[in-house]
Amino acid sequence: MEEIKSPNRPFADLSPSKDLAQLRRRLQRWQQVRTWARLIREAESLWHLEVRELRRIGAIELTQLLQEVPPHLRERVNRWLGKFSVSTRLKRKVYIKES
Repeated sequence: MEEIKSPNRPFADLSPSKDLAQLRRRLQRWQQVRTWARLIREAESLWHLEVRELRRIGAIELTQLLQEVPPHLRERVNRWLGKFSVSTRLKRKVYIKES
């Protein structure tokens, strides 16, 4: 396939198939980050319920989610958490104590 070169295209040096693959990767990463933030928001919302058992489950779920978010996505997940107006924020590195 011939490369399309135009000064108006930001990826002029890439072929259309490479452009499409790059766009798919960016979309997939955006969806993953947004999904992590939504799961954290839902777990945090359980804390505001009056039912003790649901609050406990929410705390457990939130703790697990915070440990499972990949380190390279945490900064982007934090941006979504800010947009969702939740109080949880991720640290860049999570240190897990091993017994």
